[in-house]
Amino acid sequence: MLFASNKNRLHAPSGGPRLQLPLLPLRDVVVFPHMVVPLFVGREKSIKALEHAMTVDKTIFLCTQKEAKVDEPQEQDIHDMGTIGSVLQLLRLPDGTVKALVEGRSRGRIEYFISTQDFFYVEVESMIEPEENNQETEALVRSLNSTFELYAKINKKIPSEVISTVASYRNPSHLCDAMITHLSLKLDDRQNLLSLVSPLARMQALYELMHGEIEVLQIEQRIKNRVKKQMEKQQKEYYLNEQMRAIQKEMGDSEDIKSEIHELEEKAKKKRLSKEAAEKVRHEIKKLKMMSPMSAEATVVRNYIDWILALPWYEKTRSNLDIDRAEAILNEDHFGLEKPKERILEYLAVQSLVRRNRGPILCLVGPPGVGKTSLARSVDRALGRNFVRLSLGGVRDEAEIRGHRRTYIGAMPGKIIQSLRKALCSNPVFCLDEVDKMSTDFRGDPSAALLEVLDPEQNCRFGDHYMDMDYDLSEIMFITTANTLHSIPAPLQDRMEIIRIPGYTEDEKLNIAKNFLVRKQIAANGLSVDRVDISDNAILTAIRRYTSEAGVRSLEREIASVCRKLAREVVRSSDSAAPPRLKVTGKNIGQYLGIPKYRFGMAEEADEVGLVTGLAWTETGGEILTTEVLVMPGKGNLILTGKLGEVMQESARAAFSYVRSISPRLGLDPSFYRKYDIHIHIPEGAIPKDGPSAGITLTTGLVSALTRRKVRRDVAMTGEITLRGRVLPIGGLKEKVMAAHRGELKTLIIPQENEKDLKDIPERILKTFTILPVKMVDEVLHASIVVEEGTGPLFKEPDPAPAEIPAGDLQDSKALEKELPGTIIVSPPPGSPDPGPAGMDAQDVKH
Repeated sequence: MLFASNKNRLHAPSGGPRLQLPLLPLRDVVVFPHMVVPLFVGREKSIKALEHAMTVDKTIFLCTQKEAKVDEPQEQDIHDMGTIGSVLQLLRLPDGTVKALVEGRSRGRIEYFISTQDFFYVEVESMIEPEENNQETEALVRSLNSTFELYAKINKKIPSEVISTVASYRNPSHLCDAMITHLSLKLDDRQNLLSLVSPLARMQALYELMHGEIEVLQIEQRIKNRVKKQMEKQQKEYYLNEQMRAIQKEMGDSEDIKSEIHELEEKAKKKRLSKEAAEKVRHEIKKLKMMSPMSAEATVVRNYIDWILALPWYEKTRSNLDIDRAEAILNEDHFGLEKPKERILEYLAVQSLVRRNRGPILCLVGPPGVGKTSLARSVDRALGRNFVRLSLGGVRDEAEIRGHRRTYIGAMPGKIIQSLRKALCSNPVFCLDEVDKMSTDFRGDPSAALLEVLDPEQNCRFGDHYMDMDYDLSEIMFITTANTLHSIPAPLQDRMEIIRIPGYTEDEKLNIAKNFLVRKQIAANGLSVDRVDISDNAILTAIRRYTSEAGVRSLEREIASVCRKLAREVVRSSDSAAPPRLKVTGKNIGQYLGIPKYRFGMAEEADEVGLVTGLAWTETGGEILTTEVLVMPGKGNLILTGKLGEVMQESARAAFSYVRSISPRLGLDPSFYRKYDIHIHIPEGAIPKDGPSAGITLTTGLVSALTRRKVRRDVAMTGEITLRGRVLPIGGLKEKVMAAHRGELKTLIIPQENEKDLKDIPERILKTFTILPVKMVDEVLHASIVVEEGTGPLFKEPDPAPAEIPAGDLQDSKALEKELPGTIIVSPPPGSPDPGPAGMDAQDVKH
């Protein structure tokens, strides 16, 4: 049967004779001319092809499959180029397969398939190889012979007789085919060489392949030599160690090793260990006795035993449970911080009533410089326990927490176990600093490893990879610190009791500076309290004009700078009989600290149009955020500047949409947005700003700018809005109130749902404000927009309900969409009642 599709894809004949032969598809083997190959045949079609060849003239066409996995190949699965061969011997085996011995005679190419029913029967064109006897051919023959000798020398699997036999061939084609049979080439490379009819082209390709194989063999040889040298080195070291051991035995040095092992055994007997740890120590000591003391493994075992014996398994420090004393120490070290102090005193009270209580896991979250780490040290002093601190900032390897497995060279336990060895007790106060600064990479997630450490239900059986046994962490009082929560994974937050430490108020900073910082820096700089006087006004000026932070770290640096300059004055005046008393006031502090670094966050000096005072939360505390809105002729663009984040940009668009929806009530032309560009800007454009609490601030600014009415300068506000004008709750209220207090603002507008959060703010701060909890944006506008004499009320009286619109007026929705681009017109289904235009009056519908 003739296949036209195959006939179209065949190469043009090269003039050789054509033969009709049975085809034997081969898998994973390429047969070359003059090559004798035994083949094991099991496929039915292949066996029938061999039998047919034996009944005719024993001639068969041998061709390789493109994919060896194909059990029933079709014509497209077989290469066109193959070898015309003869069946020398055919032997049937007991399992039904056939063993055939075939010999390749010449190259051939399939012209087309005649039949594929019982077996493949094809018409083959015998390829006539051109004779190329020239100087280039002779040069290639010599190069191939020398390269093949080099290959055989490196490979060492090719007998010397083969080299002499191959070198005796004078026919270039015969030489190439003979060499190919002895090379370790890929199947595709063999098929490509078979397809090259020209001996010259075949020799060039073979020459390149042989050079590639020689390079691979040379690399393998270098690797083998390197491994051999390493093995010889290890054997040499073992032999020398055995000699050293024999010499030490003769000289009596082995007694030192025995005494060292005996010392470890005595320590293990005296040390109170867990059952698992005691069993491990006995097993490791027994192993150490049988090892050579000079071997590397003996050092690993010895270090492991030392770590087990050095850990505090049952050693504890007794806690001082005097609550009054603990409270006095906490108040002595820290001003304010009522919530953390209260939680620590609660723990002491429970400890005095319950004999065994699991240690709490506290997470102190607050801006830098508010005293989180120092509070942990004060807890240690109040309880009378040992204290250990571990900084997790920049930790990115899980092994830092869980330790390395002992299979690694230089393996060590994790930082948790190492810190407990330093603490010398199993119930210290453990401070995990900067828990929010951990990162993750290909070496694992350290925050995931901390889950077991900080889980009260699991840390009684903490497993370190190096120790390879359980250790009880349940009696440790863990105190973690962080600046923010968003970088701490939610599962880790769930394990900890989170206590927020907001920024200090101005009064708290003043008290901290008077009672702690000034005295500390006076003593640190060699001054005397009797000769130095830093007034309250000077401290307040430093707080307001030289620092901008939630904590007191920068304030302490400024006080230290003042003290250093005072020390310089003292040294200069030491020659005088009576050194003067040095006094720093609010007026002369600039002589010591220089030009003020910050503008004190005061309210605006006058009521202005489009200028609104908002409040923002930052990692360093609350900030006053002035918002400016400007309206100018244009084409309806809304311009947002000040490096606003996506959330604030969406708040601005929501505020603009809301103002458009109430424009008739404000007396504005509903199409105002087509005639004007509106620019919203929040100063300090280099600082990124984002967050869901600027909605009412942006709305107030838009209304003020569009109606040309002023905004009260002493009003600050915070809250998010919806498109229906509702005011949504926000976070960070305490920090924002502190910022408003520093700015000496008089009125504070907050969401009504945040009224409950005012309990966390000191009463003396709240007394300085008029707090206005609001539920709708209308209340915000009434409280913040100035209604001047003669301007009339902000909101116009609502117009009467619009008359029913005829059905014909609503049908031309396409024209309305064209007039208002971007507006989607939704028509009610037939027969449904018309609810009326929500939030619009008759003017809106008409427009």
